[in-house]
Amino acid sequence: MKLSARLAAPLAALALAGLTATACAPATSDGGGGGEDKKTGTLRVWLFREVNNQPKERVVDAAVEAFTARHDGVSVDVRYIPTDSRAERMKAAFNDPASAPDLVEYGNTDTAGYVRDGGLADISEEFAAWDEAADTDPTARQSVTVDGRVYGVPLFVGVRALYYRTDVFDELGLKPPATLAQVRETAEAVRAERPDLYGLAVGGAYTYGALPFVWAHGGEVAEERDGAYTAALDDAPSQAGVTAYTDLFGDANCPARQCAQMTGNDTVEAFAGGKAAMAIAGDFSRQAVESGPVKDTYAVVPLPGTTEGEIAPAFAGGNNLGMLKSSSHRTLAVDLMRELAGKESQRELFDAMGFLPTFTDVREEVAQREPFVEPFVRTLAAGARFVPATPAWAQIDAGQVLPTMFQEVVSGRKDVAAATEDAAEAMDEAFRQAAS
Repeated sequence: MKLSARLAAPLAALALAGLTATACAPATSDGGGGGEDKKTGTLRVWLFREVNNQPKERVVDAAVEAFTARHDGVSVDVRYIPTDSRAERMKAAFNDPASAPDLVEYGNTDTAGYVRDGGLADISEEFAAWDEAADTDPTARQSVTVDGRVYGVPLFVGVRALYYRTDVFDELGLKPPATLAQVRETAEAVRAERPDLYGLAVGGAYTYGALPFVWAHGGEVAEERDGAYTAALDDAPSQAGVTAYTDLFGDANCPARQCAQMTGNDTVEAFAGGKAAMAIAGDFSRQAVESGPVKDTYAVVPLPGTTEGEIAPAFAGGNNLGMLKSSSHRTLAVDLMRELAGKESQRELFDAMGFLPTFTDVREEVAQREPFVEPFVRTLAAGARFVPATPAWAQIDAGQVLPTMFQEVVSGRKDVAAATEDAAEAMDEAFRQAAS
């Protein structure tokens, strides 16, 4: 039993620290590595490199140490890869099993595409036999599921809520908005009194900040029937949500000439930099906000829905941990996967990086310890949403279909009806290509 020298970096930012995984061999859903299941040797792991990776490395090191202590003749080689090069690296790994890792961290919107490409192993039986899996958040579980089969374990979840400037609200005698209509009214009230600020920073290229408006109005991105998806952005409820979001662009709040091209990161930077009174940002945005001039002068509440007392459905982002189909260490890989993504590791990950656990009981526990995460936990509990679980989503996302739709409306090039119809047509074409 030895620890690889390359493990000079465990991982506190993506999950992991020491969880007791069962030592018995799990049931096998499908073969890997040509049917081999070696019980010794080196396991290779690829994890995403964070901006500040040291806390993540410490968590990962601890998890790996606990794992190797249970397995003689086993070492672990952990490498941290840039997220922006993951597509090329994963394609190469799928095509060259000899150099591929056993375990890999991946974005939860990548699941369906990786399954289509034949890269991820089906671990449905192992997941079902794992005691801790019963407490996995349903939306997080959905992010590792394709056609009813499970292809990984959720590592952490990220969700967005409404940040607002307490000093500005106190100065103007405002209260946190209780409906989406009040979000716009409050934003315009701020802009009228403080023209140096955006009332609410919004971005024409901020898909996951816009989707809650669509979902809150009863709309959908797409609908699934018998395994086939059909775009729903051009349905009346979805169009109402698109209208509600795009109405936030203009001189009365966030001028289109300045905000149409803004991304989610841009809106967070505007808020953190003191240029906006409100922003829709994630639990993962806290560090950026804390490092800016608005530190100690902001608070967070769930983004409200269309009716007072409701919470707008948020997109459930996050990362997963999966095993490659080519792995020749299935039993060991599943054991290490459970170690890295189990409850104790997710507690460590939250403490080190602030990433929200995917287990509902652990999430409630950390919310009691850290009041900041309470509005995000409430948002998740109210029912977060996920994108269509189809390989087509990667094409839709890369093609900027939704940002283009929002920007066309904001710029005045198209009205909501025309823009949503064109977006739906582009999505349906992507769905057809993925199904062929």
